[in-house]
Amino acid sequence: MTQKVIVVCGGLSHEREVSLESGHRVARELTRAGFSVATSDFQPSLVDLISALDYPVVFPMLHGGAGEDGAVREVLELIGVPYVGTTAISCRASFDKALAIPRVARAGLSVPKRVVLPHDMFRDLGAATLLTLIENRLGLPLFVKPTTSGSALGASRVDRIEDLPAALVNAYSYGRVAVVEEFIPGMEVAVPVFDLGSGPIAFPPVEIRPDSGVYDFEARYIAGATTYICPAELDPAAIDACKEMAVCAHTTLGLRDFSRADIIVRDGQPVFIESSVAPGMTETSLVPLSLETEGEHLPEVLGQLVRLAATRL
Repeated sequence: MTQKVIVVCGGLSHEREVSLESGHRVARELTRAGFSVATSDFQPSLVDLISALDYPVVFPMLHGGAGEDGAVREVLELIGVPYVGTTAISCRASFDKALAIPRVARAGLSVPKRVVLPHDMFRDLGAATLLTLIENRLGLPLFVKPTTSGSALGASRVDRIEDLPAALVNAYSYGRVAVVEEFIPGMEVAVPVFDLGSGPIAFPPVEIRPDSGVYDFEARYIAGATTYICPAELDPAAIDACKEMAVCAHTTLGLRDFSRADIIVRDGQPVFIESSVAPGMTETSLVPLSLETEGEHLPEVLGQLVRLAATRL
């Protein structure tokens, strides 16, 4: 029997277009692997589509918002359909950086110093009250981002403390809570983790060199705007440390099937930034590049994830 797969992409988050690109690529690769594949936006007709098929598997490729905070997967669990990827409850723990970072820090991973600022606190106390407190605790430069967003949306570096209010306003446009953390200088790398049935394994770190110097939304998704080097130009000990950190984060956060850890390597030592439960699969995404470097074929890897999910019926 040919396994039927529904790739869910699009959605209503700020990352809709990226999700559509990722979803359509996953659908093409699974078709090459011999699966019967349909794509669907996250909309009411999805339930009818699932109900019309015998024993389908859903492959969520929704980025940001409901795609990574567990809400979509909660619905899939309610329907009773198996799906690829992390469970709803673990998605919630990972997607919210205010929850995820303390958790991995307790597991022994190095993380940036940070403070979490809800919009209400920023509004009620006022920026003037907070600026000196933040600078005294974290120093400069700083990095500001929403606690629940991806693709660097709402994120910015702050070199002068008087620029912090504007950076916070920018972050609040993508979520009600922002995180302000010390800026970590160093090499930015992404480390994919896959569990194909024998436990989580980290794949080669991808070094990220944006031409503009800032790995923002445009640098991520405009072809040619960033140079990617895989494996990263690090010594073997640093590469091993990055891989160990990625697997530890994957395990600590209770992630399943696959994830991607974003890490800064400072003076040869990795610092954990965040994990993604739905890493991009576009033509400029990092996970496919890492797999290719390791000699793995994307259709075969994605197909194995589907076959594992199908056993969860």
